[in-house]
Amino acid sequence: MFGYIRTDLPNLYIKDSMLYKSMYCGLCKSIGKKCGQCGRFTLTYDLTFLSALFHNLLGVDVEIEKKRCILHWFVPRPVAKRDALTDRVACLNVILAYYKVRDDIEDDHRGKGKQAFLRNAYKKARAAEPQFDKIVNVNYKVLRDYEKANGDSLDIAADPFGNMVRELALELLKEKAVAPVSDLSYNLGKWIYLIDALDDFDEDRKKKKYNPFVNAYPDSISKAELCKKHEKEMDYVFGTILQQIAADAKELKYAFNHDLTDNILNRGLGVKTKQVMTEQKINKKSPIL
Repeated sequence: MFGYIRTDLPNLYIKDSMLYKSMYCGLCKSIGKKCGQCGRFTLTYDLTFLSALFHNLLGVDVEIEKKRCILHWFVPRPVAKRDALTDRVACLNVILAYYKVRDDIEDDHRGKGKQAFLRNAYKKARAAEPQFDKIVNVNYKVLRDYEKANGDSLDIAADPFGNMVRELALELLKEKAVAPVSDLSYNLGKWIYLIDALDDFDEDRKKKKYNPFVNAYPDSISKAELCKKHEKEMDYVFGTILQQIAADAKELKYAFNHDLTDNILNRGLGVKTKQVMTEQKINKKSPIL
């Protein structure tokens, strides 16, 4: 369900590309320090984006240094220095990944090896951030209950994931979690859930797994047919979410330059939406998930 939040690379400034890669590497190192080396395999750009956004909203400056890692040992790379906020996001990254694996097990009865591989990392993350675990657990249960009921409402299906991202943002930002942040986080969560469901349309229909698009549009036998036959409806579903995210982003109170997060929120999400609608299944490039 993760792997969709990306930059619009052709329109990304070089300085922001360097910052994004540095924060990606910094988050990776924080996961290793807080949760153990196995947890680093769960690293996603989605949480890197949230780290960049929350650093800016909380006014936590990102310091960059040159460091080596196991994948880039000979040539040091720019890496964001570890800080308390990155450590919190690192724990959140592992918790979300673990629940994603649990969700896959319930769906396909596969993934117990991945679960075992991540168990120790998850335990460390949960011990450090029990509130994150509680939020994710409660909302995943609501989501699973609706999926088991085989509902056909896109809004209701996406609501638990939207609530989960919003509650996680509120927990991270505390008193700085103003209304636009809450609304943006909710809509971002809805977008993640729905774009993943649309991307998985063909596979879920074939395997008879729950998918709100399959239930809502039983007349479509493929994602391509769905997006062609119901193009206006798909544009409306995703367009309204993306418009609200863009509107909320304008209301945020940033501490630093926000070209990077603007690129993702105003352009990257839209580009990814079009890719899912018009191309083959997206390669989310997650090492094990």
